[in-house]
Amino acid sequence: QVHLNESGGGLVQPGASLTLSCTASGSALHGFSLGWFRQAPGKEREFAAAITRSSITFYGAAVKGRFTISRSNMKRTLYLQMSSLKPEDTAVYYCAASSLISGSFNSNYAEETSYRYWGQGTQVTVSS
Repeated sequence: QVHLNESGGGLVQPGASLTLSCTASGSALHGFSLGWFRQAPGKEREFAAAITRSSITFYGAAVKGRFTISRSNMKRTLYLQMSSLKPEDTAVYYCAASSLISGSFNSNYAEETSYRYWGQGTQVTVSS
């Protein structure tokens, strides 16, 4: 079992950058593929980015080119570097861990059901 804890959220202006972190405890990260999801007020949770055990990355259309997902297994930490932030990026950001085998994960990385463990979320607000 792995416990995930997000940090790094806050209030930023449009165009700014912000980096989120997700620290794992209870289990090493190297055995999991990882993802970031987000949920805006009044909307369903949506996929943002994912990274496999071998660090292959995937991005949702809304964040591709602006966000970068990375991981440090040694530090047990997942990162989401966000740049050129827009008001529509305002959401609660969640990290999640998946124990699916690579083939299954690579076909289903955007599905919430692919992830077994979830953090509590961190709020990101983009506003002038």
